[in-house]
Amino acid sequence: MDERVKELIVLGREHYEKGEYDRAEHVLGQVLEKTDQFADVHNMLGFIRHSRGDFVAAQRHFERAVELNPNYTEALLNLAVTYNDLHKYDAAKKVYTRIKRAEGASISDSFARGKIANMHADLAHAYMDVGCREEAIVELKKAVSLCPTFPDLWTRLGSIYRDMGNFAFAREAFENACKAAPRYVQARVLLGVTLLSLGHHDDAMAAWNEALAIEPQNKSARMYLRSAESMRARQKEVGLPSPAEAETKDGEIEITRAAEDKDTERAD
Repeated sequence: MDERVKELIVLGREHYEKGEYDRAEHVLGQVLEKTDQFADVHNMLGFIRHSRGDFVAAQRHFERAVELNPNYTEALLNLAVTYNDLHKYDAAKKVYTRIKRAEGASISDSFARGKIANMHADLAHAYMDVGCREEAIVELKKAVSLCPTFPDLWTRLGSIYRDMGNFAFAREAFENACKAAPRYVQARVLLGVTLLSLGHHDDAMAAWNEALAIEPQNKSARMYLRSAESMRARQKEVGLPSPAEAETKDGEIEITRAAEDKDTERAD
């Protein structure tokens, strides 16, 4: 292998693995100017194009990758996902069948589901980067349907729902994350935030206490719990009959306007 080509491939892969796709594409493009014979270069470029929604270009790169290396499982999976995104379902099924035949159904099924789910999650991230929340939700739904035991996927889905103000769906997603991995603290912390937004003050505090039972030094859970306890004491002080509605902003729990107005009246 030409030393310059080797250096470019190493550099391109470093950028790719860091998620620096613009830089990776530029460097790997220089490789293609010199030679078209590296399957992994085409696979990386295909993934970059796919993440941008350029499925046609991605298809060309993945097809070339498997042409160069017919046993390149990752490129085959990427090609199957891309065919599916292009609504070429028969072609996707043929590629997937090819993978199963080559590696054995039980191992292949598990690996394939995880790989495809993560690709949908990556695409969801790309959609979020350009403000397309609905499209991101569609991709994450596909991801969790493939891998319902991945708590991080449920948590990402719940976070988008929460940011959109759809707290009921957010709650369901965070609860699914907790069921999938009972010791996944982040999901419990965010579940608490969502429960508080729904007005379930006691349930929110319970979720944070559960998080702290798993990870006693979790700063977010401790902060939210202290704030909730402070809010409850403040409500009791001003004579509110029940926990008032609260909302989260910039990671802090804000005291409701009702409590503040009552303090103003006392000052007058």
